[in-house]
Amino acid sequence: MKTVNLVLGYLFILFSFIPFVRHDYWIFRVFEYPRFQKLLISLFLFFTFIIFFNQHGVWDYTFLGLSVINNLYLFYLVYPFTLVSKKQIQTNLEGQESHISILIFNVLQDNTDYSIIKQIQQFKPDVLCFVEANQRWTDKLKAETEKDYPHQILCPLENTYGMIFFSKLPLEDAQVHFMVKDDVPSISVKVILADGNRIQLYCVHPEPPVPQENPRSTARDKELLMIGKWAKEQKLPVIVMGDLNDVAWSYTTELFCRTSELLDPRKGRGFFNTFNAKSYILRFPLDHIFCSKEFMVNRIKRLPYAGSDHFPMFIDLALKPASSYLNEEEKASSEEKEMVEEKINKEVIS
Repeated sequence: MKTVNLVLGYLFILFSFIPFVRHDYWIFRVFEYPRFQKLLISLFLFFTFIIFFNQHGVWDYTFLGLSVINNLYLFYLVYPFTLVSKKQIQTNLEGQESHISILIFNVLQDNTDYSIIKQIQQFKPDVLCFVEANQRWTDKLKAETEKDYPHQILCPLENTYGMIFFSKLPLEDAQVHFMVKDDVPSISVKVILADGNRIQLYCVHPEPPVPQENPRSTARDKELLMIGKWAKEQKLPVIVMGDLNDVAWSYTTELFCRTSELLDPRKGRGFFNTFNAKSYILRFPLDHIFCSKEFMVNRIKRLPYAGSDHFPMFIDLALKPASSYLNEEEKASSEEKEMVEEKINKEVIS
């Protein structure tokens, strides 16, 4: 049993350090996802070894030393998303009324459970963004929401990358982009709030780096970083949202945040794991809503199961006066800027 514990312990240490290899191939990226799960298992193996087995010999002490380093490293990665960490975005305690509420949902193209409509009626968000929306989903959602959401951007597809957008609020400069691939859309649009303020929204759903979709993360990374550069260049308040097919603590997402200088409302509030909704163990935060420093959080919530392998996400963000920007955005270093350009210019290999 001691040998089994040692072998498993060393394996999980290896799994933690594989993502340090900055290669686009999926095997190096997939181990970024379950870092919280790796932390729990690594802690279990560490304390099991200390409590139940005698420690003697170089391999035992090497394992204990590496386990301590590994556990500290994994805790460092997930700590910002715990409730005891500092909130990256302020909570709206000032009573600011200028706000926008958003619901995003990966519907799962083959899903025939339309209970999301009841959730829309309950939470009454200002804008809705759905990904994996084919024509069937588009027709159903349009029929059920058209009265309350007259402003629409529709790009239904049958390849699991369809994207549709509904809004109660007026829209300007609505565009559907095919940034990296001809069959993977994203949306950019300006939303006019009730008080006349304008904000820039980007909706994205890049390909995941998995063998059955795309064995490399090149396309995903390229699209996210291009959106990040667009967001940085915007003079309006910015929100980027969607199923990014990447976890909140991955190197690519961190690079996206530093490139765009956008903030994560989950930091200090919880993980909000949205995928896989059908698994109680392997759940990760894949559905994201990032925003610029002009915002405060009124409310953020992972919504109940609605038939998909993703949970819906809801957030209500308040727009605050420029004089009270207290949030601290992270900025990319010169080396990271060079890496961003390298990734954006890299050829996508399917």
